[in-house]
Amino acid sequence: MALRLLHLIFVRLGGWLVLLGRSTAAKDVEQLVLRHEVAVLRRSTPRPRLDWTDRAVLVFLVVEVATRYVHILGTTTNPDGAWTVQQVRNRDLDDRADDFRFLIRDRAGRFTASFDAVLADTGIQAVKVPPRCPTATCYAERFVGTVRHEVTDRLLIINDHHLRSVLNRYVSHYDHRRPHRARQLTPPRPDRPIPQSSGTSVRRQSVLGGLDQRVRTHSSLTPRSDNMANFWTPQEARQASDEEALES
Repeated sequence: MALRLLHLIFVRLGGWLVLLGRSTAAKDVEQLVLRHEVAVLRRSTPRPRLDWTDRAVLVFLVVEVATRYVHILGTTTNPDGAWTVQQVRNRDLDDRADDFRFLIRDRAGRFTASFDAVLADTGIQAVKVPPRCPTATCYAERFVGTVRHEVTDRLLIINDHHLRSVLNRYVSHYDHRRPHRARQLTPPRPDRPIPQSSGTSVRRQSVLGGLDQRVRTHSSLTPRSDNMANFWTPQEARQASDEEALES
């Protein structure tokens, strides 16, 4: 074993000495030959040009305008009219399809006459958006932007199944836990009691350099009575910290 290791060391050192002994002209010639070989390989095997259909995964979603509740009906890499019709027939809308009257959709070719007919059979009228009017579907566009900013731009999506799994978990958080400004910072359908605002203040304490966060409520702090009613002066904050240290 030791002899083999010494042999490898001497071979490596000999290779380095040979490289040091070569002239600059010989190195330049070798680089030119390598570049020529790479150029020939690129011409013989052109890089494939992927179309957007080779990379995109279509997500069929429905947003309830009144509550901002989101339903993920399906995902696919081959969207066509038959697929959209089948998703509507499945109607994974939490058994609340009878409560809907209108479905605002875009003018994509995958939404065929059969799609509108299936909706009409269930009492839902399909409404096309005007041409070149993205604001007509502003609620869905806002959700798409939120998902891109908070999820897909931060993950490497592998395939259709991976995207569906990620979206299901995020939509569960979006529908039951995430606050919405249009709903006074309440989720569409909260799955736990929403704490009511009170006179107590909430203070955060960093633990282990921010790896853990502890939140405590304090009722002894009195906010200022001027326009900055939600903030305290440095003196008041220092006094509150001293009171907290004495209490502990």
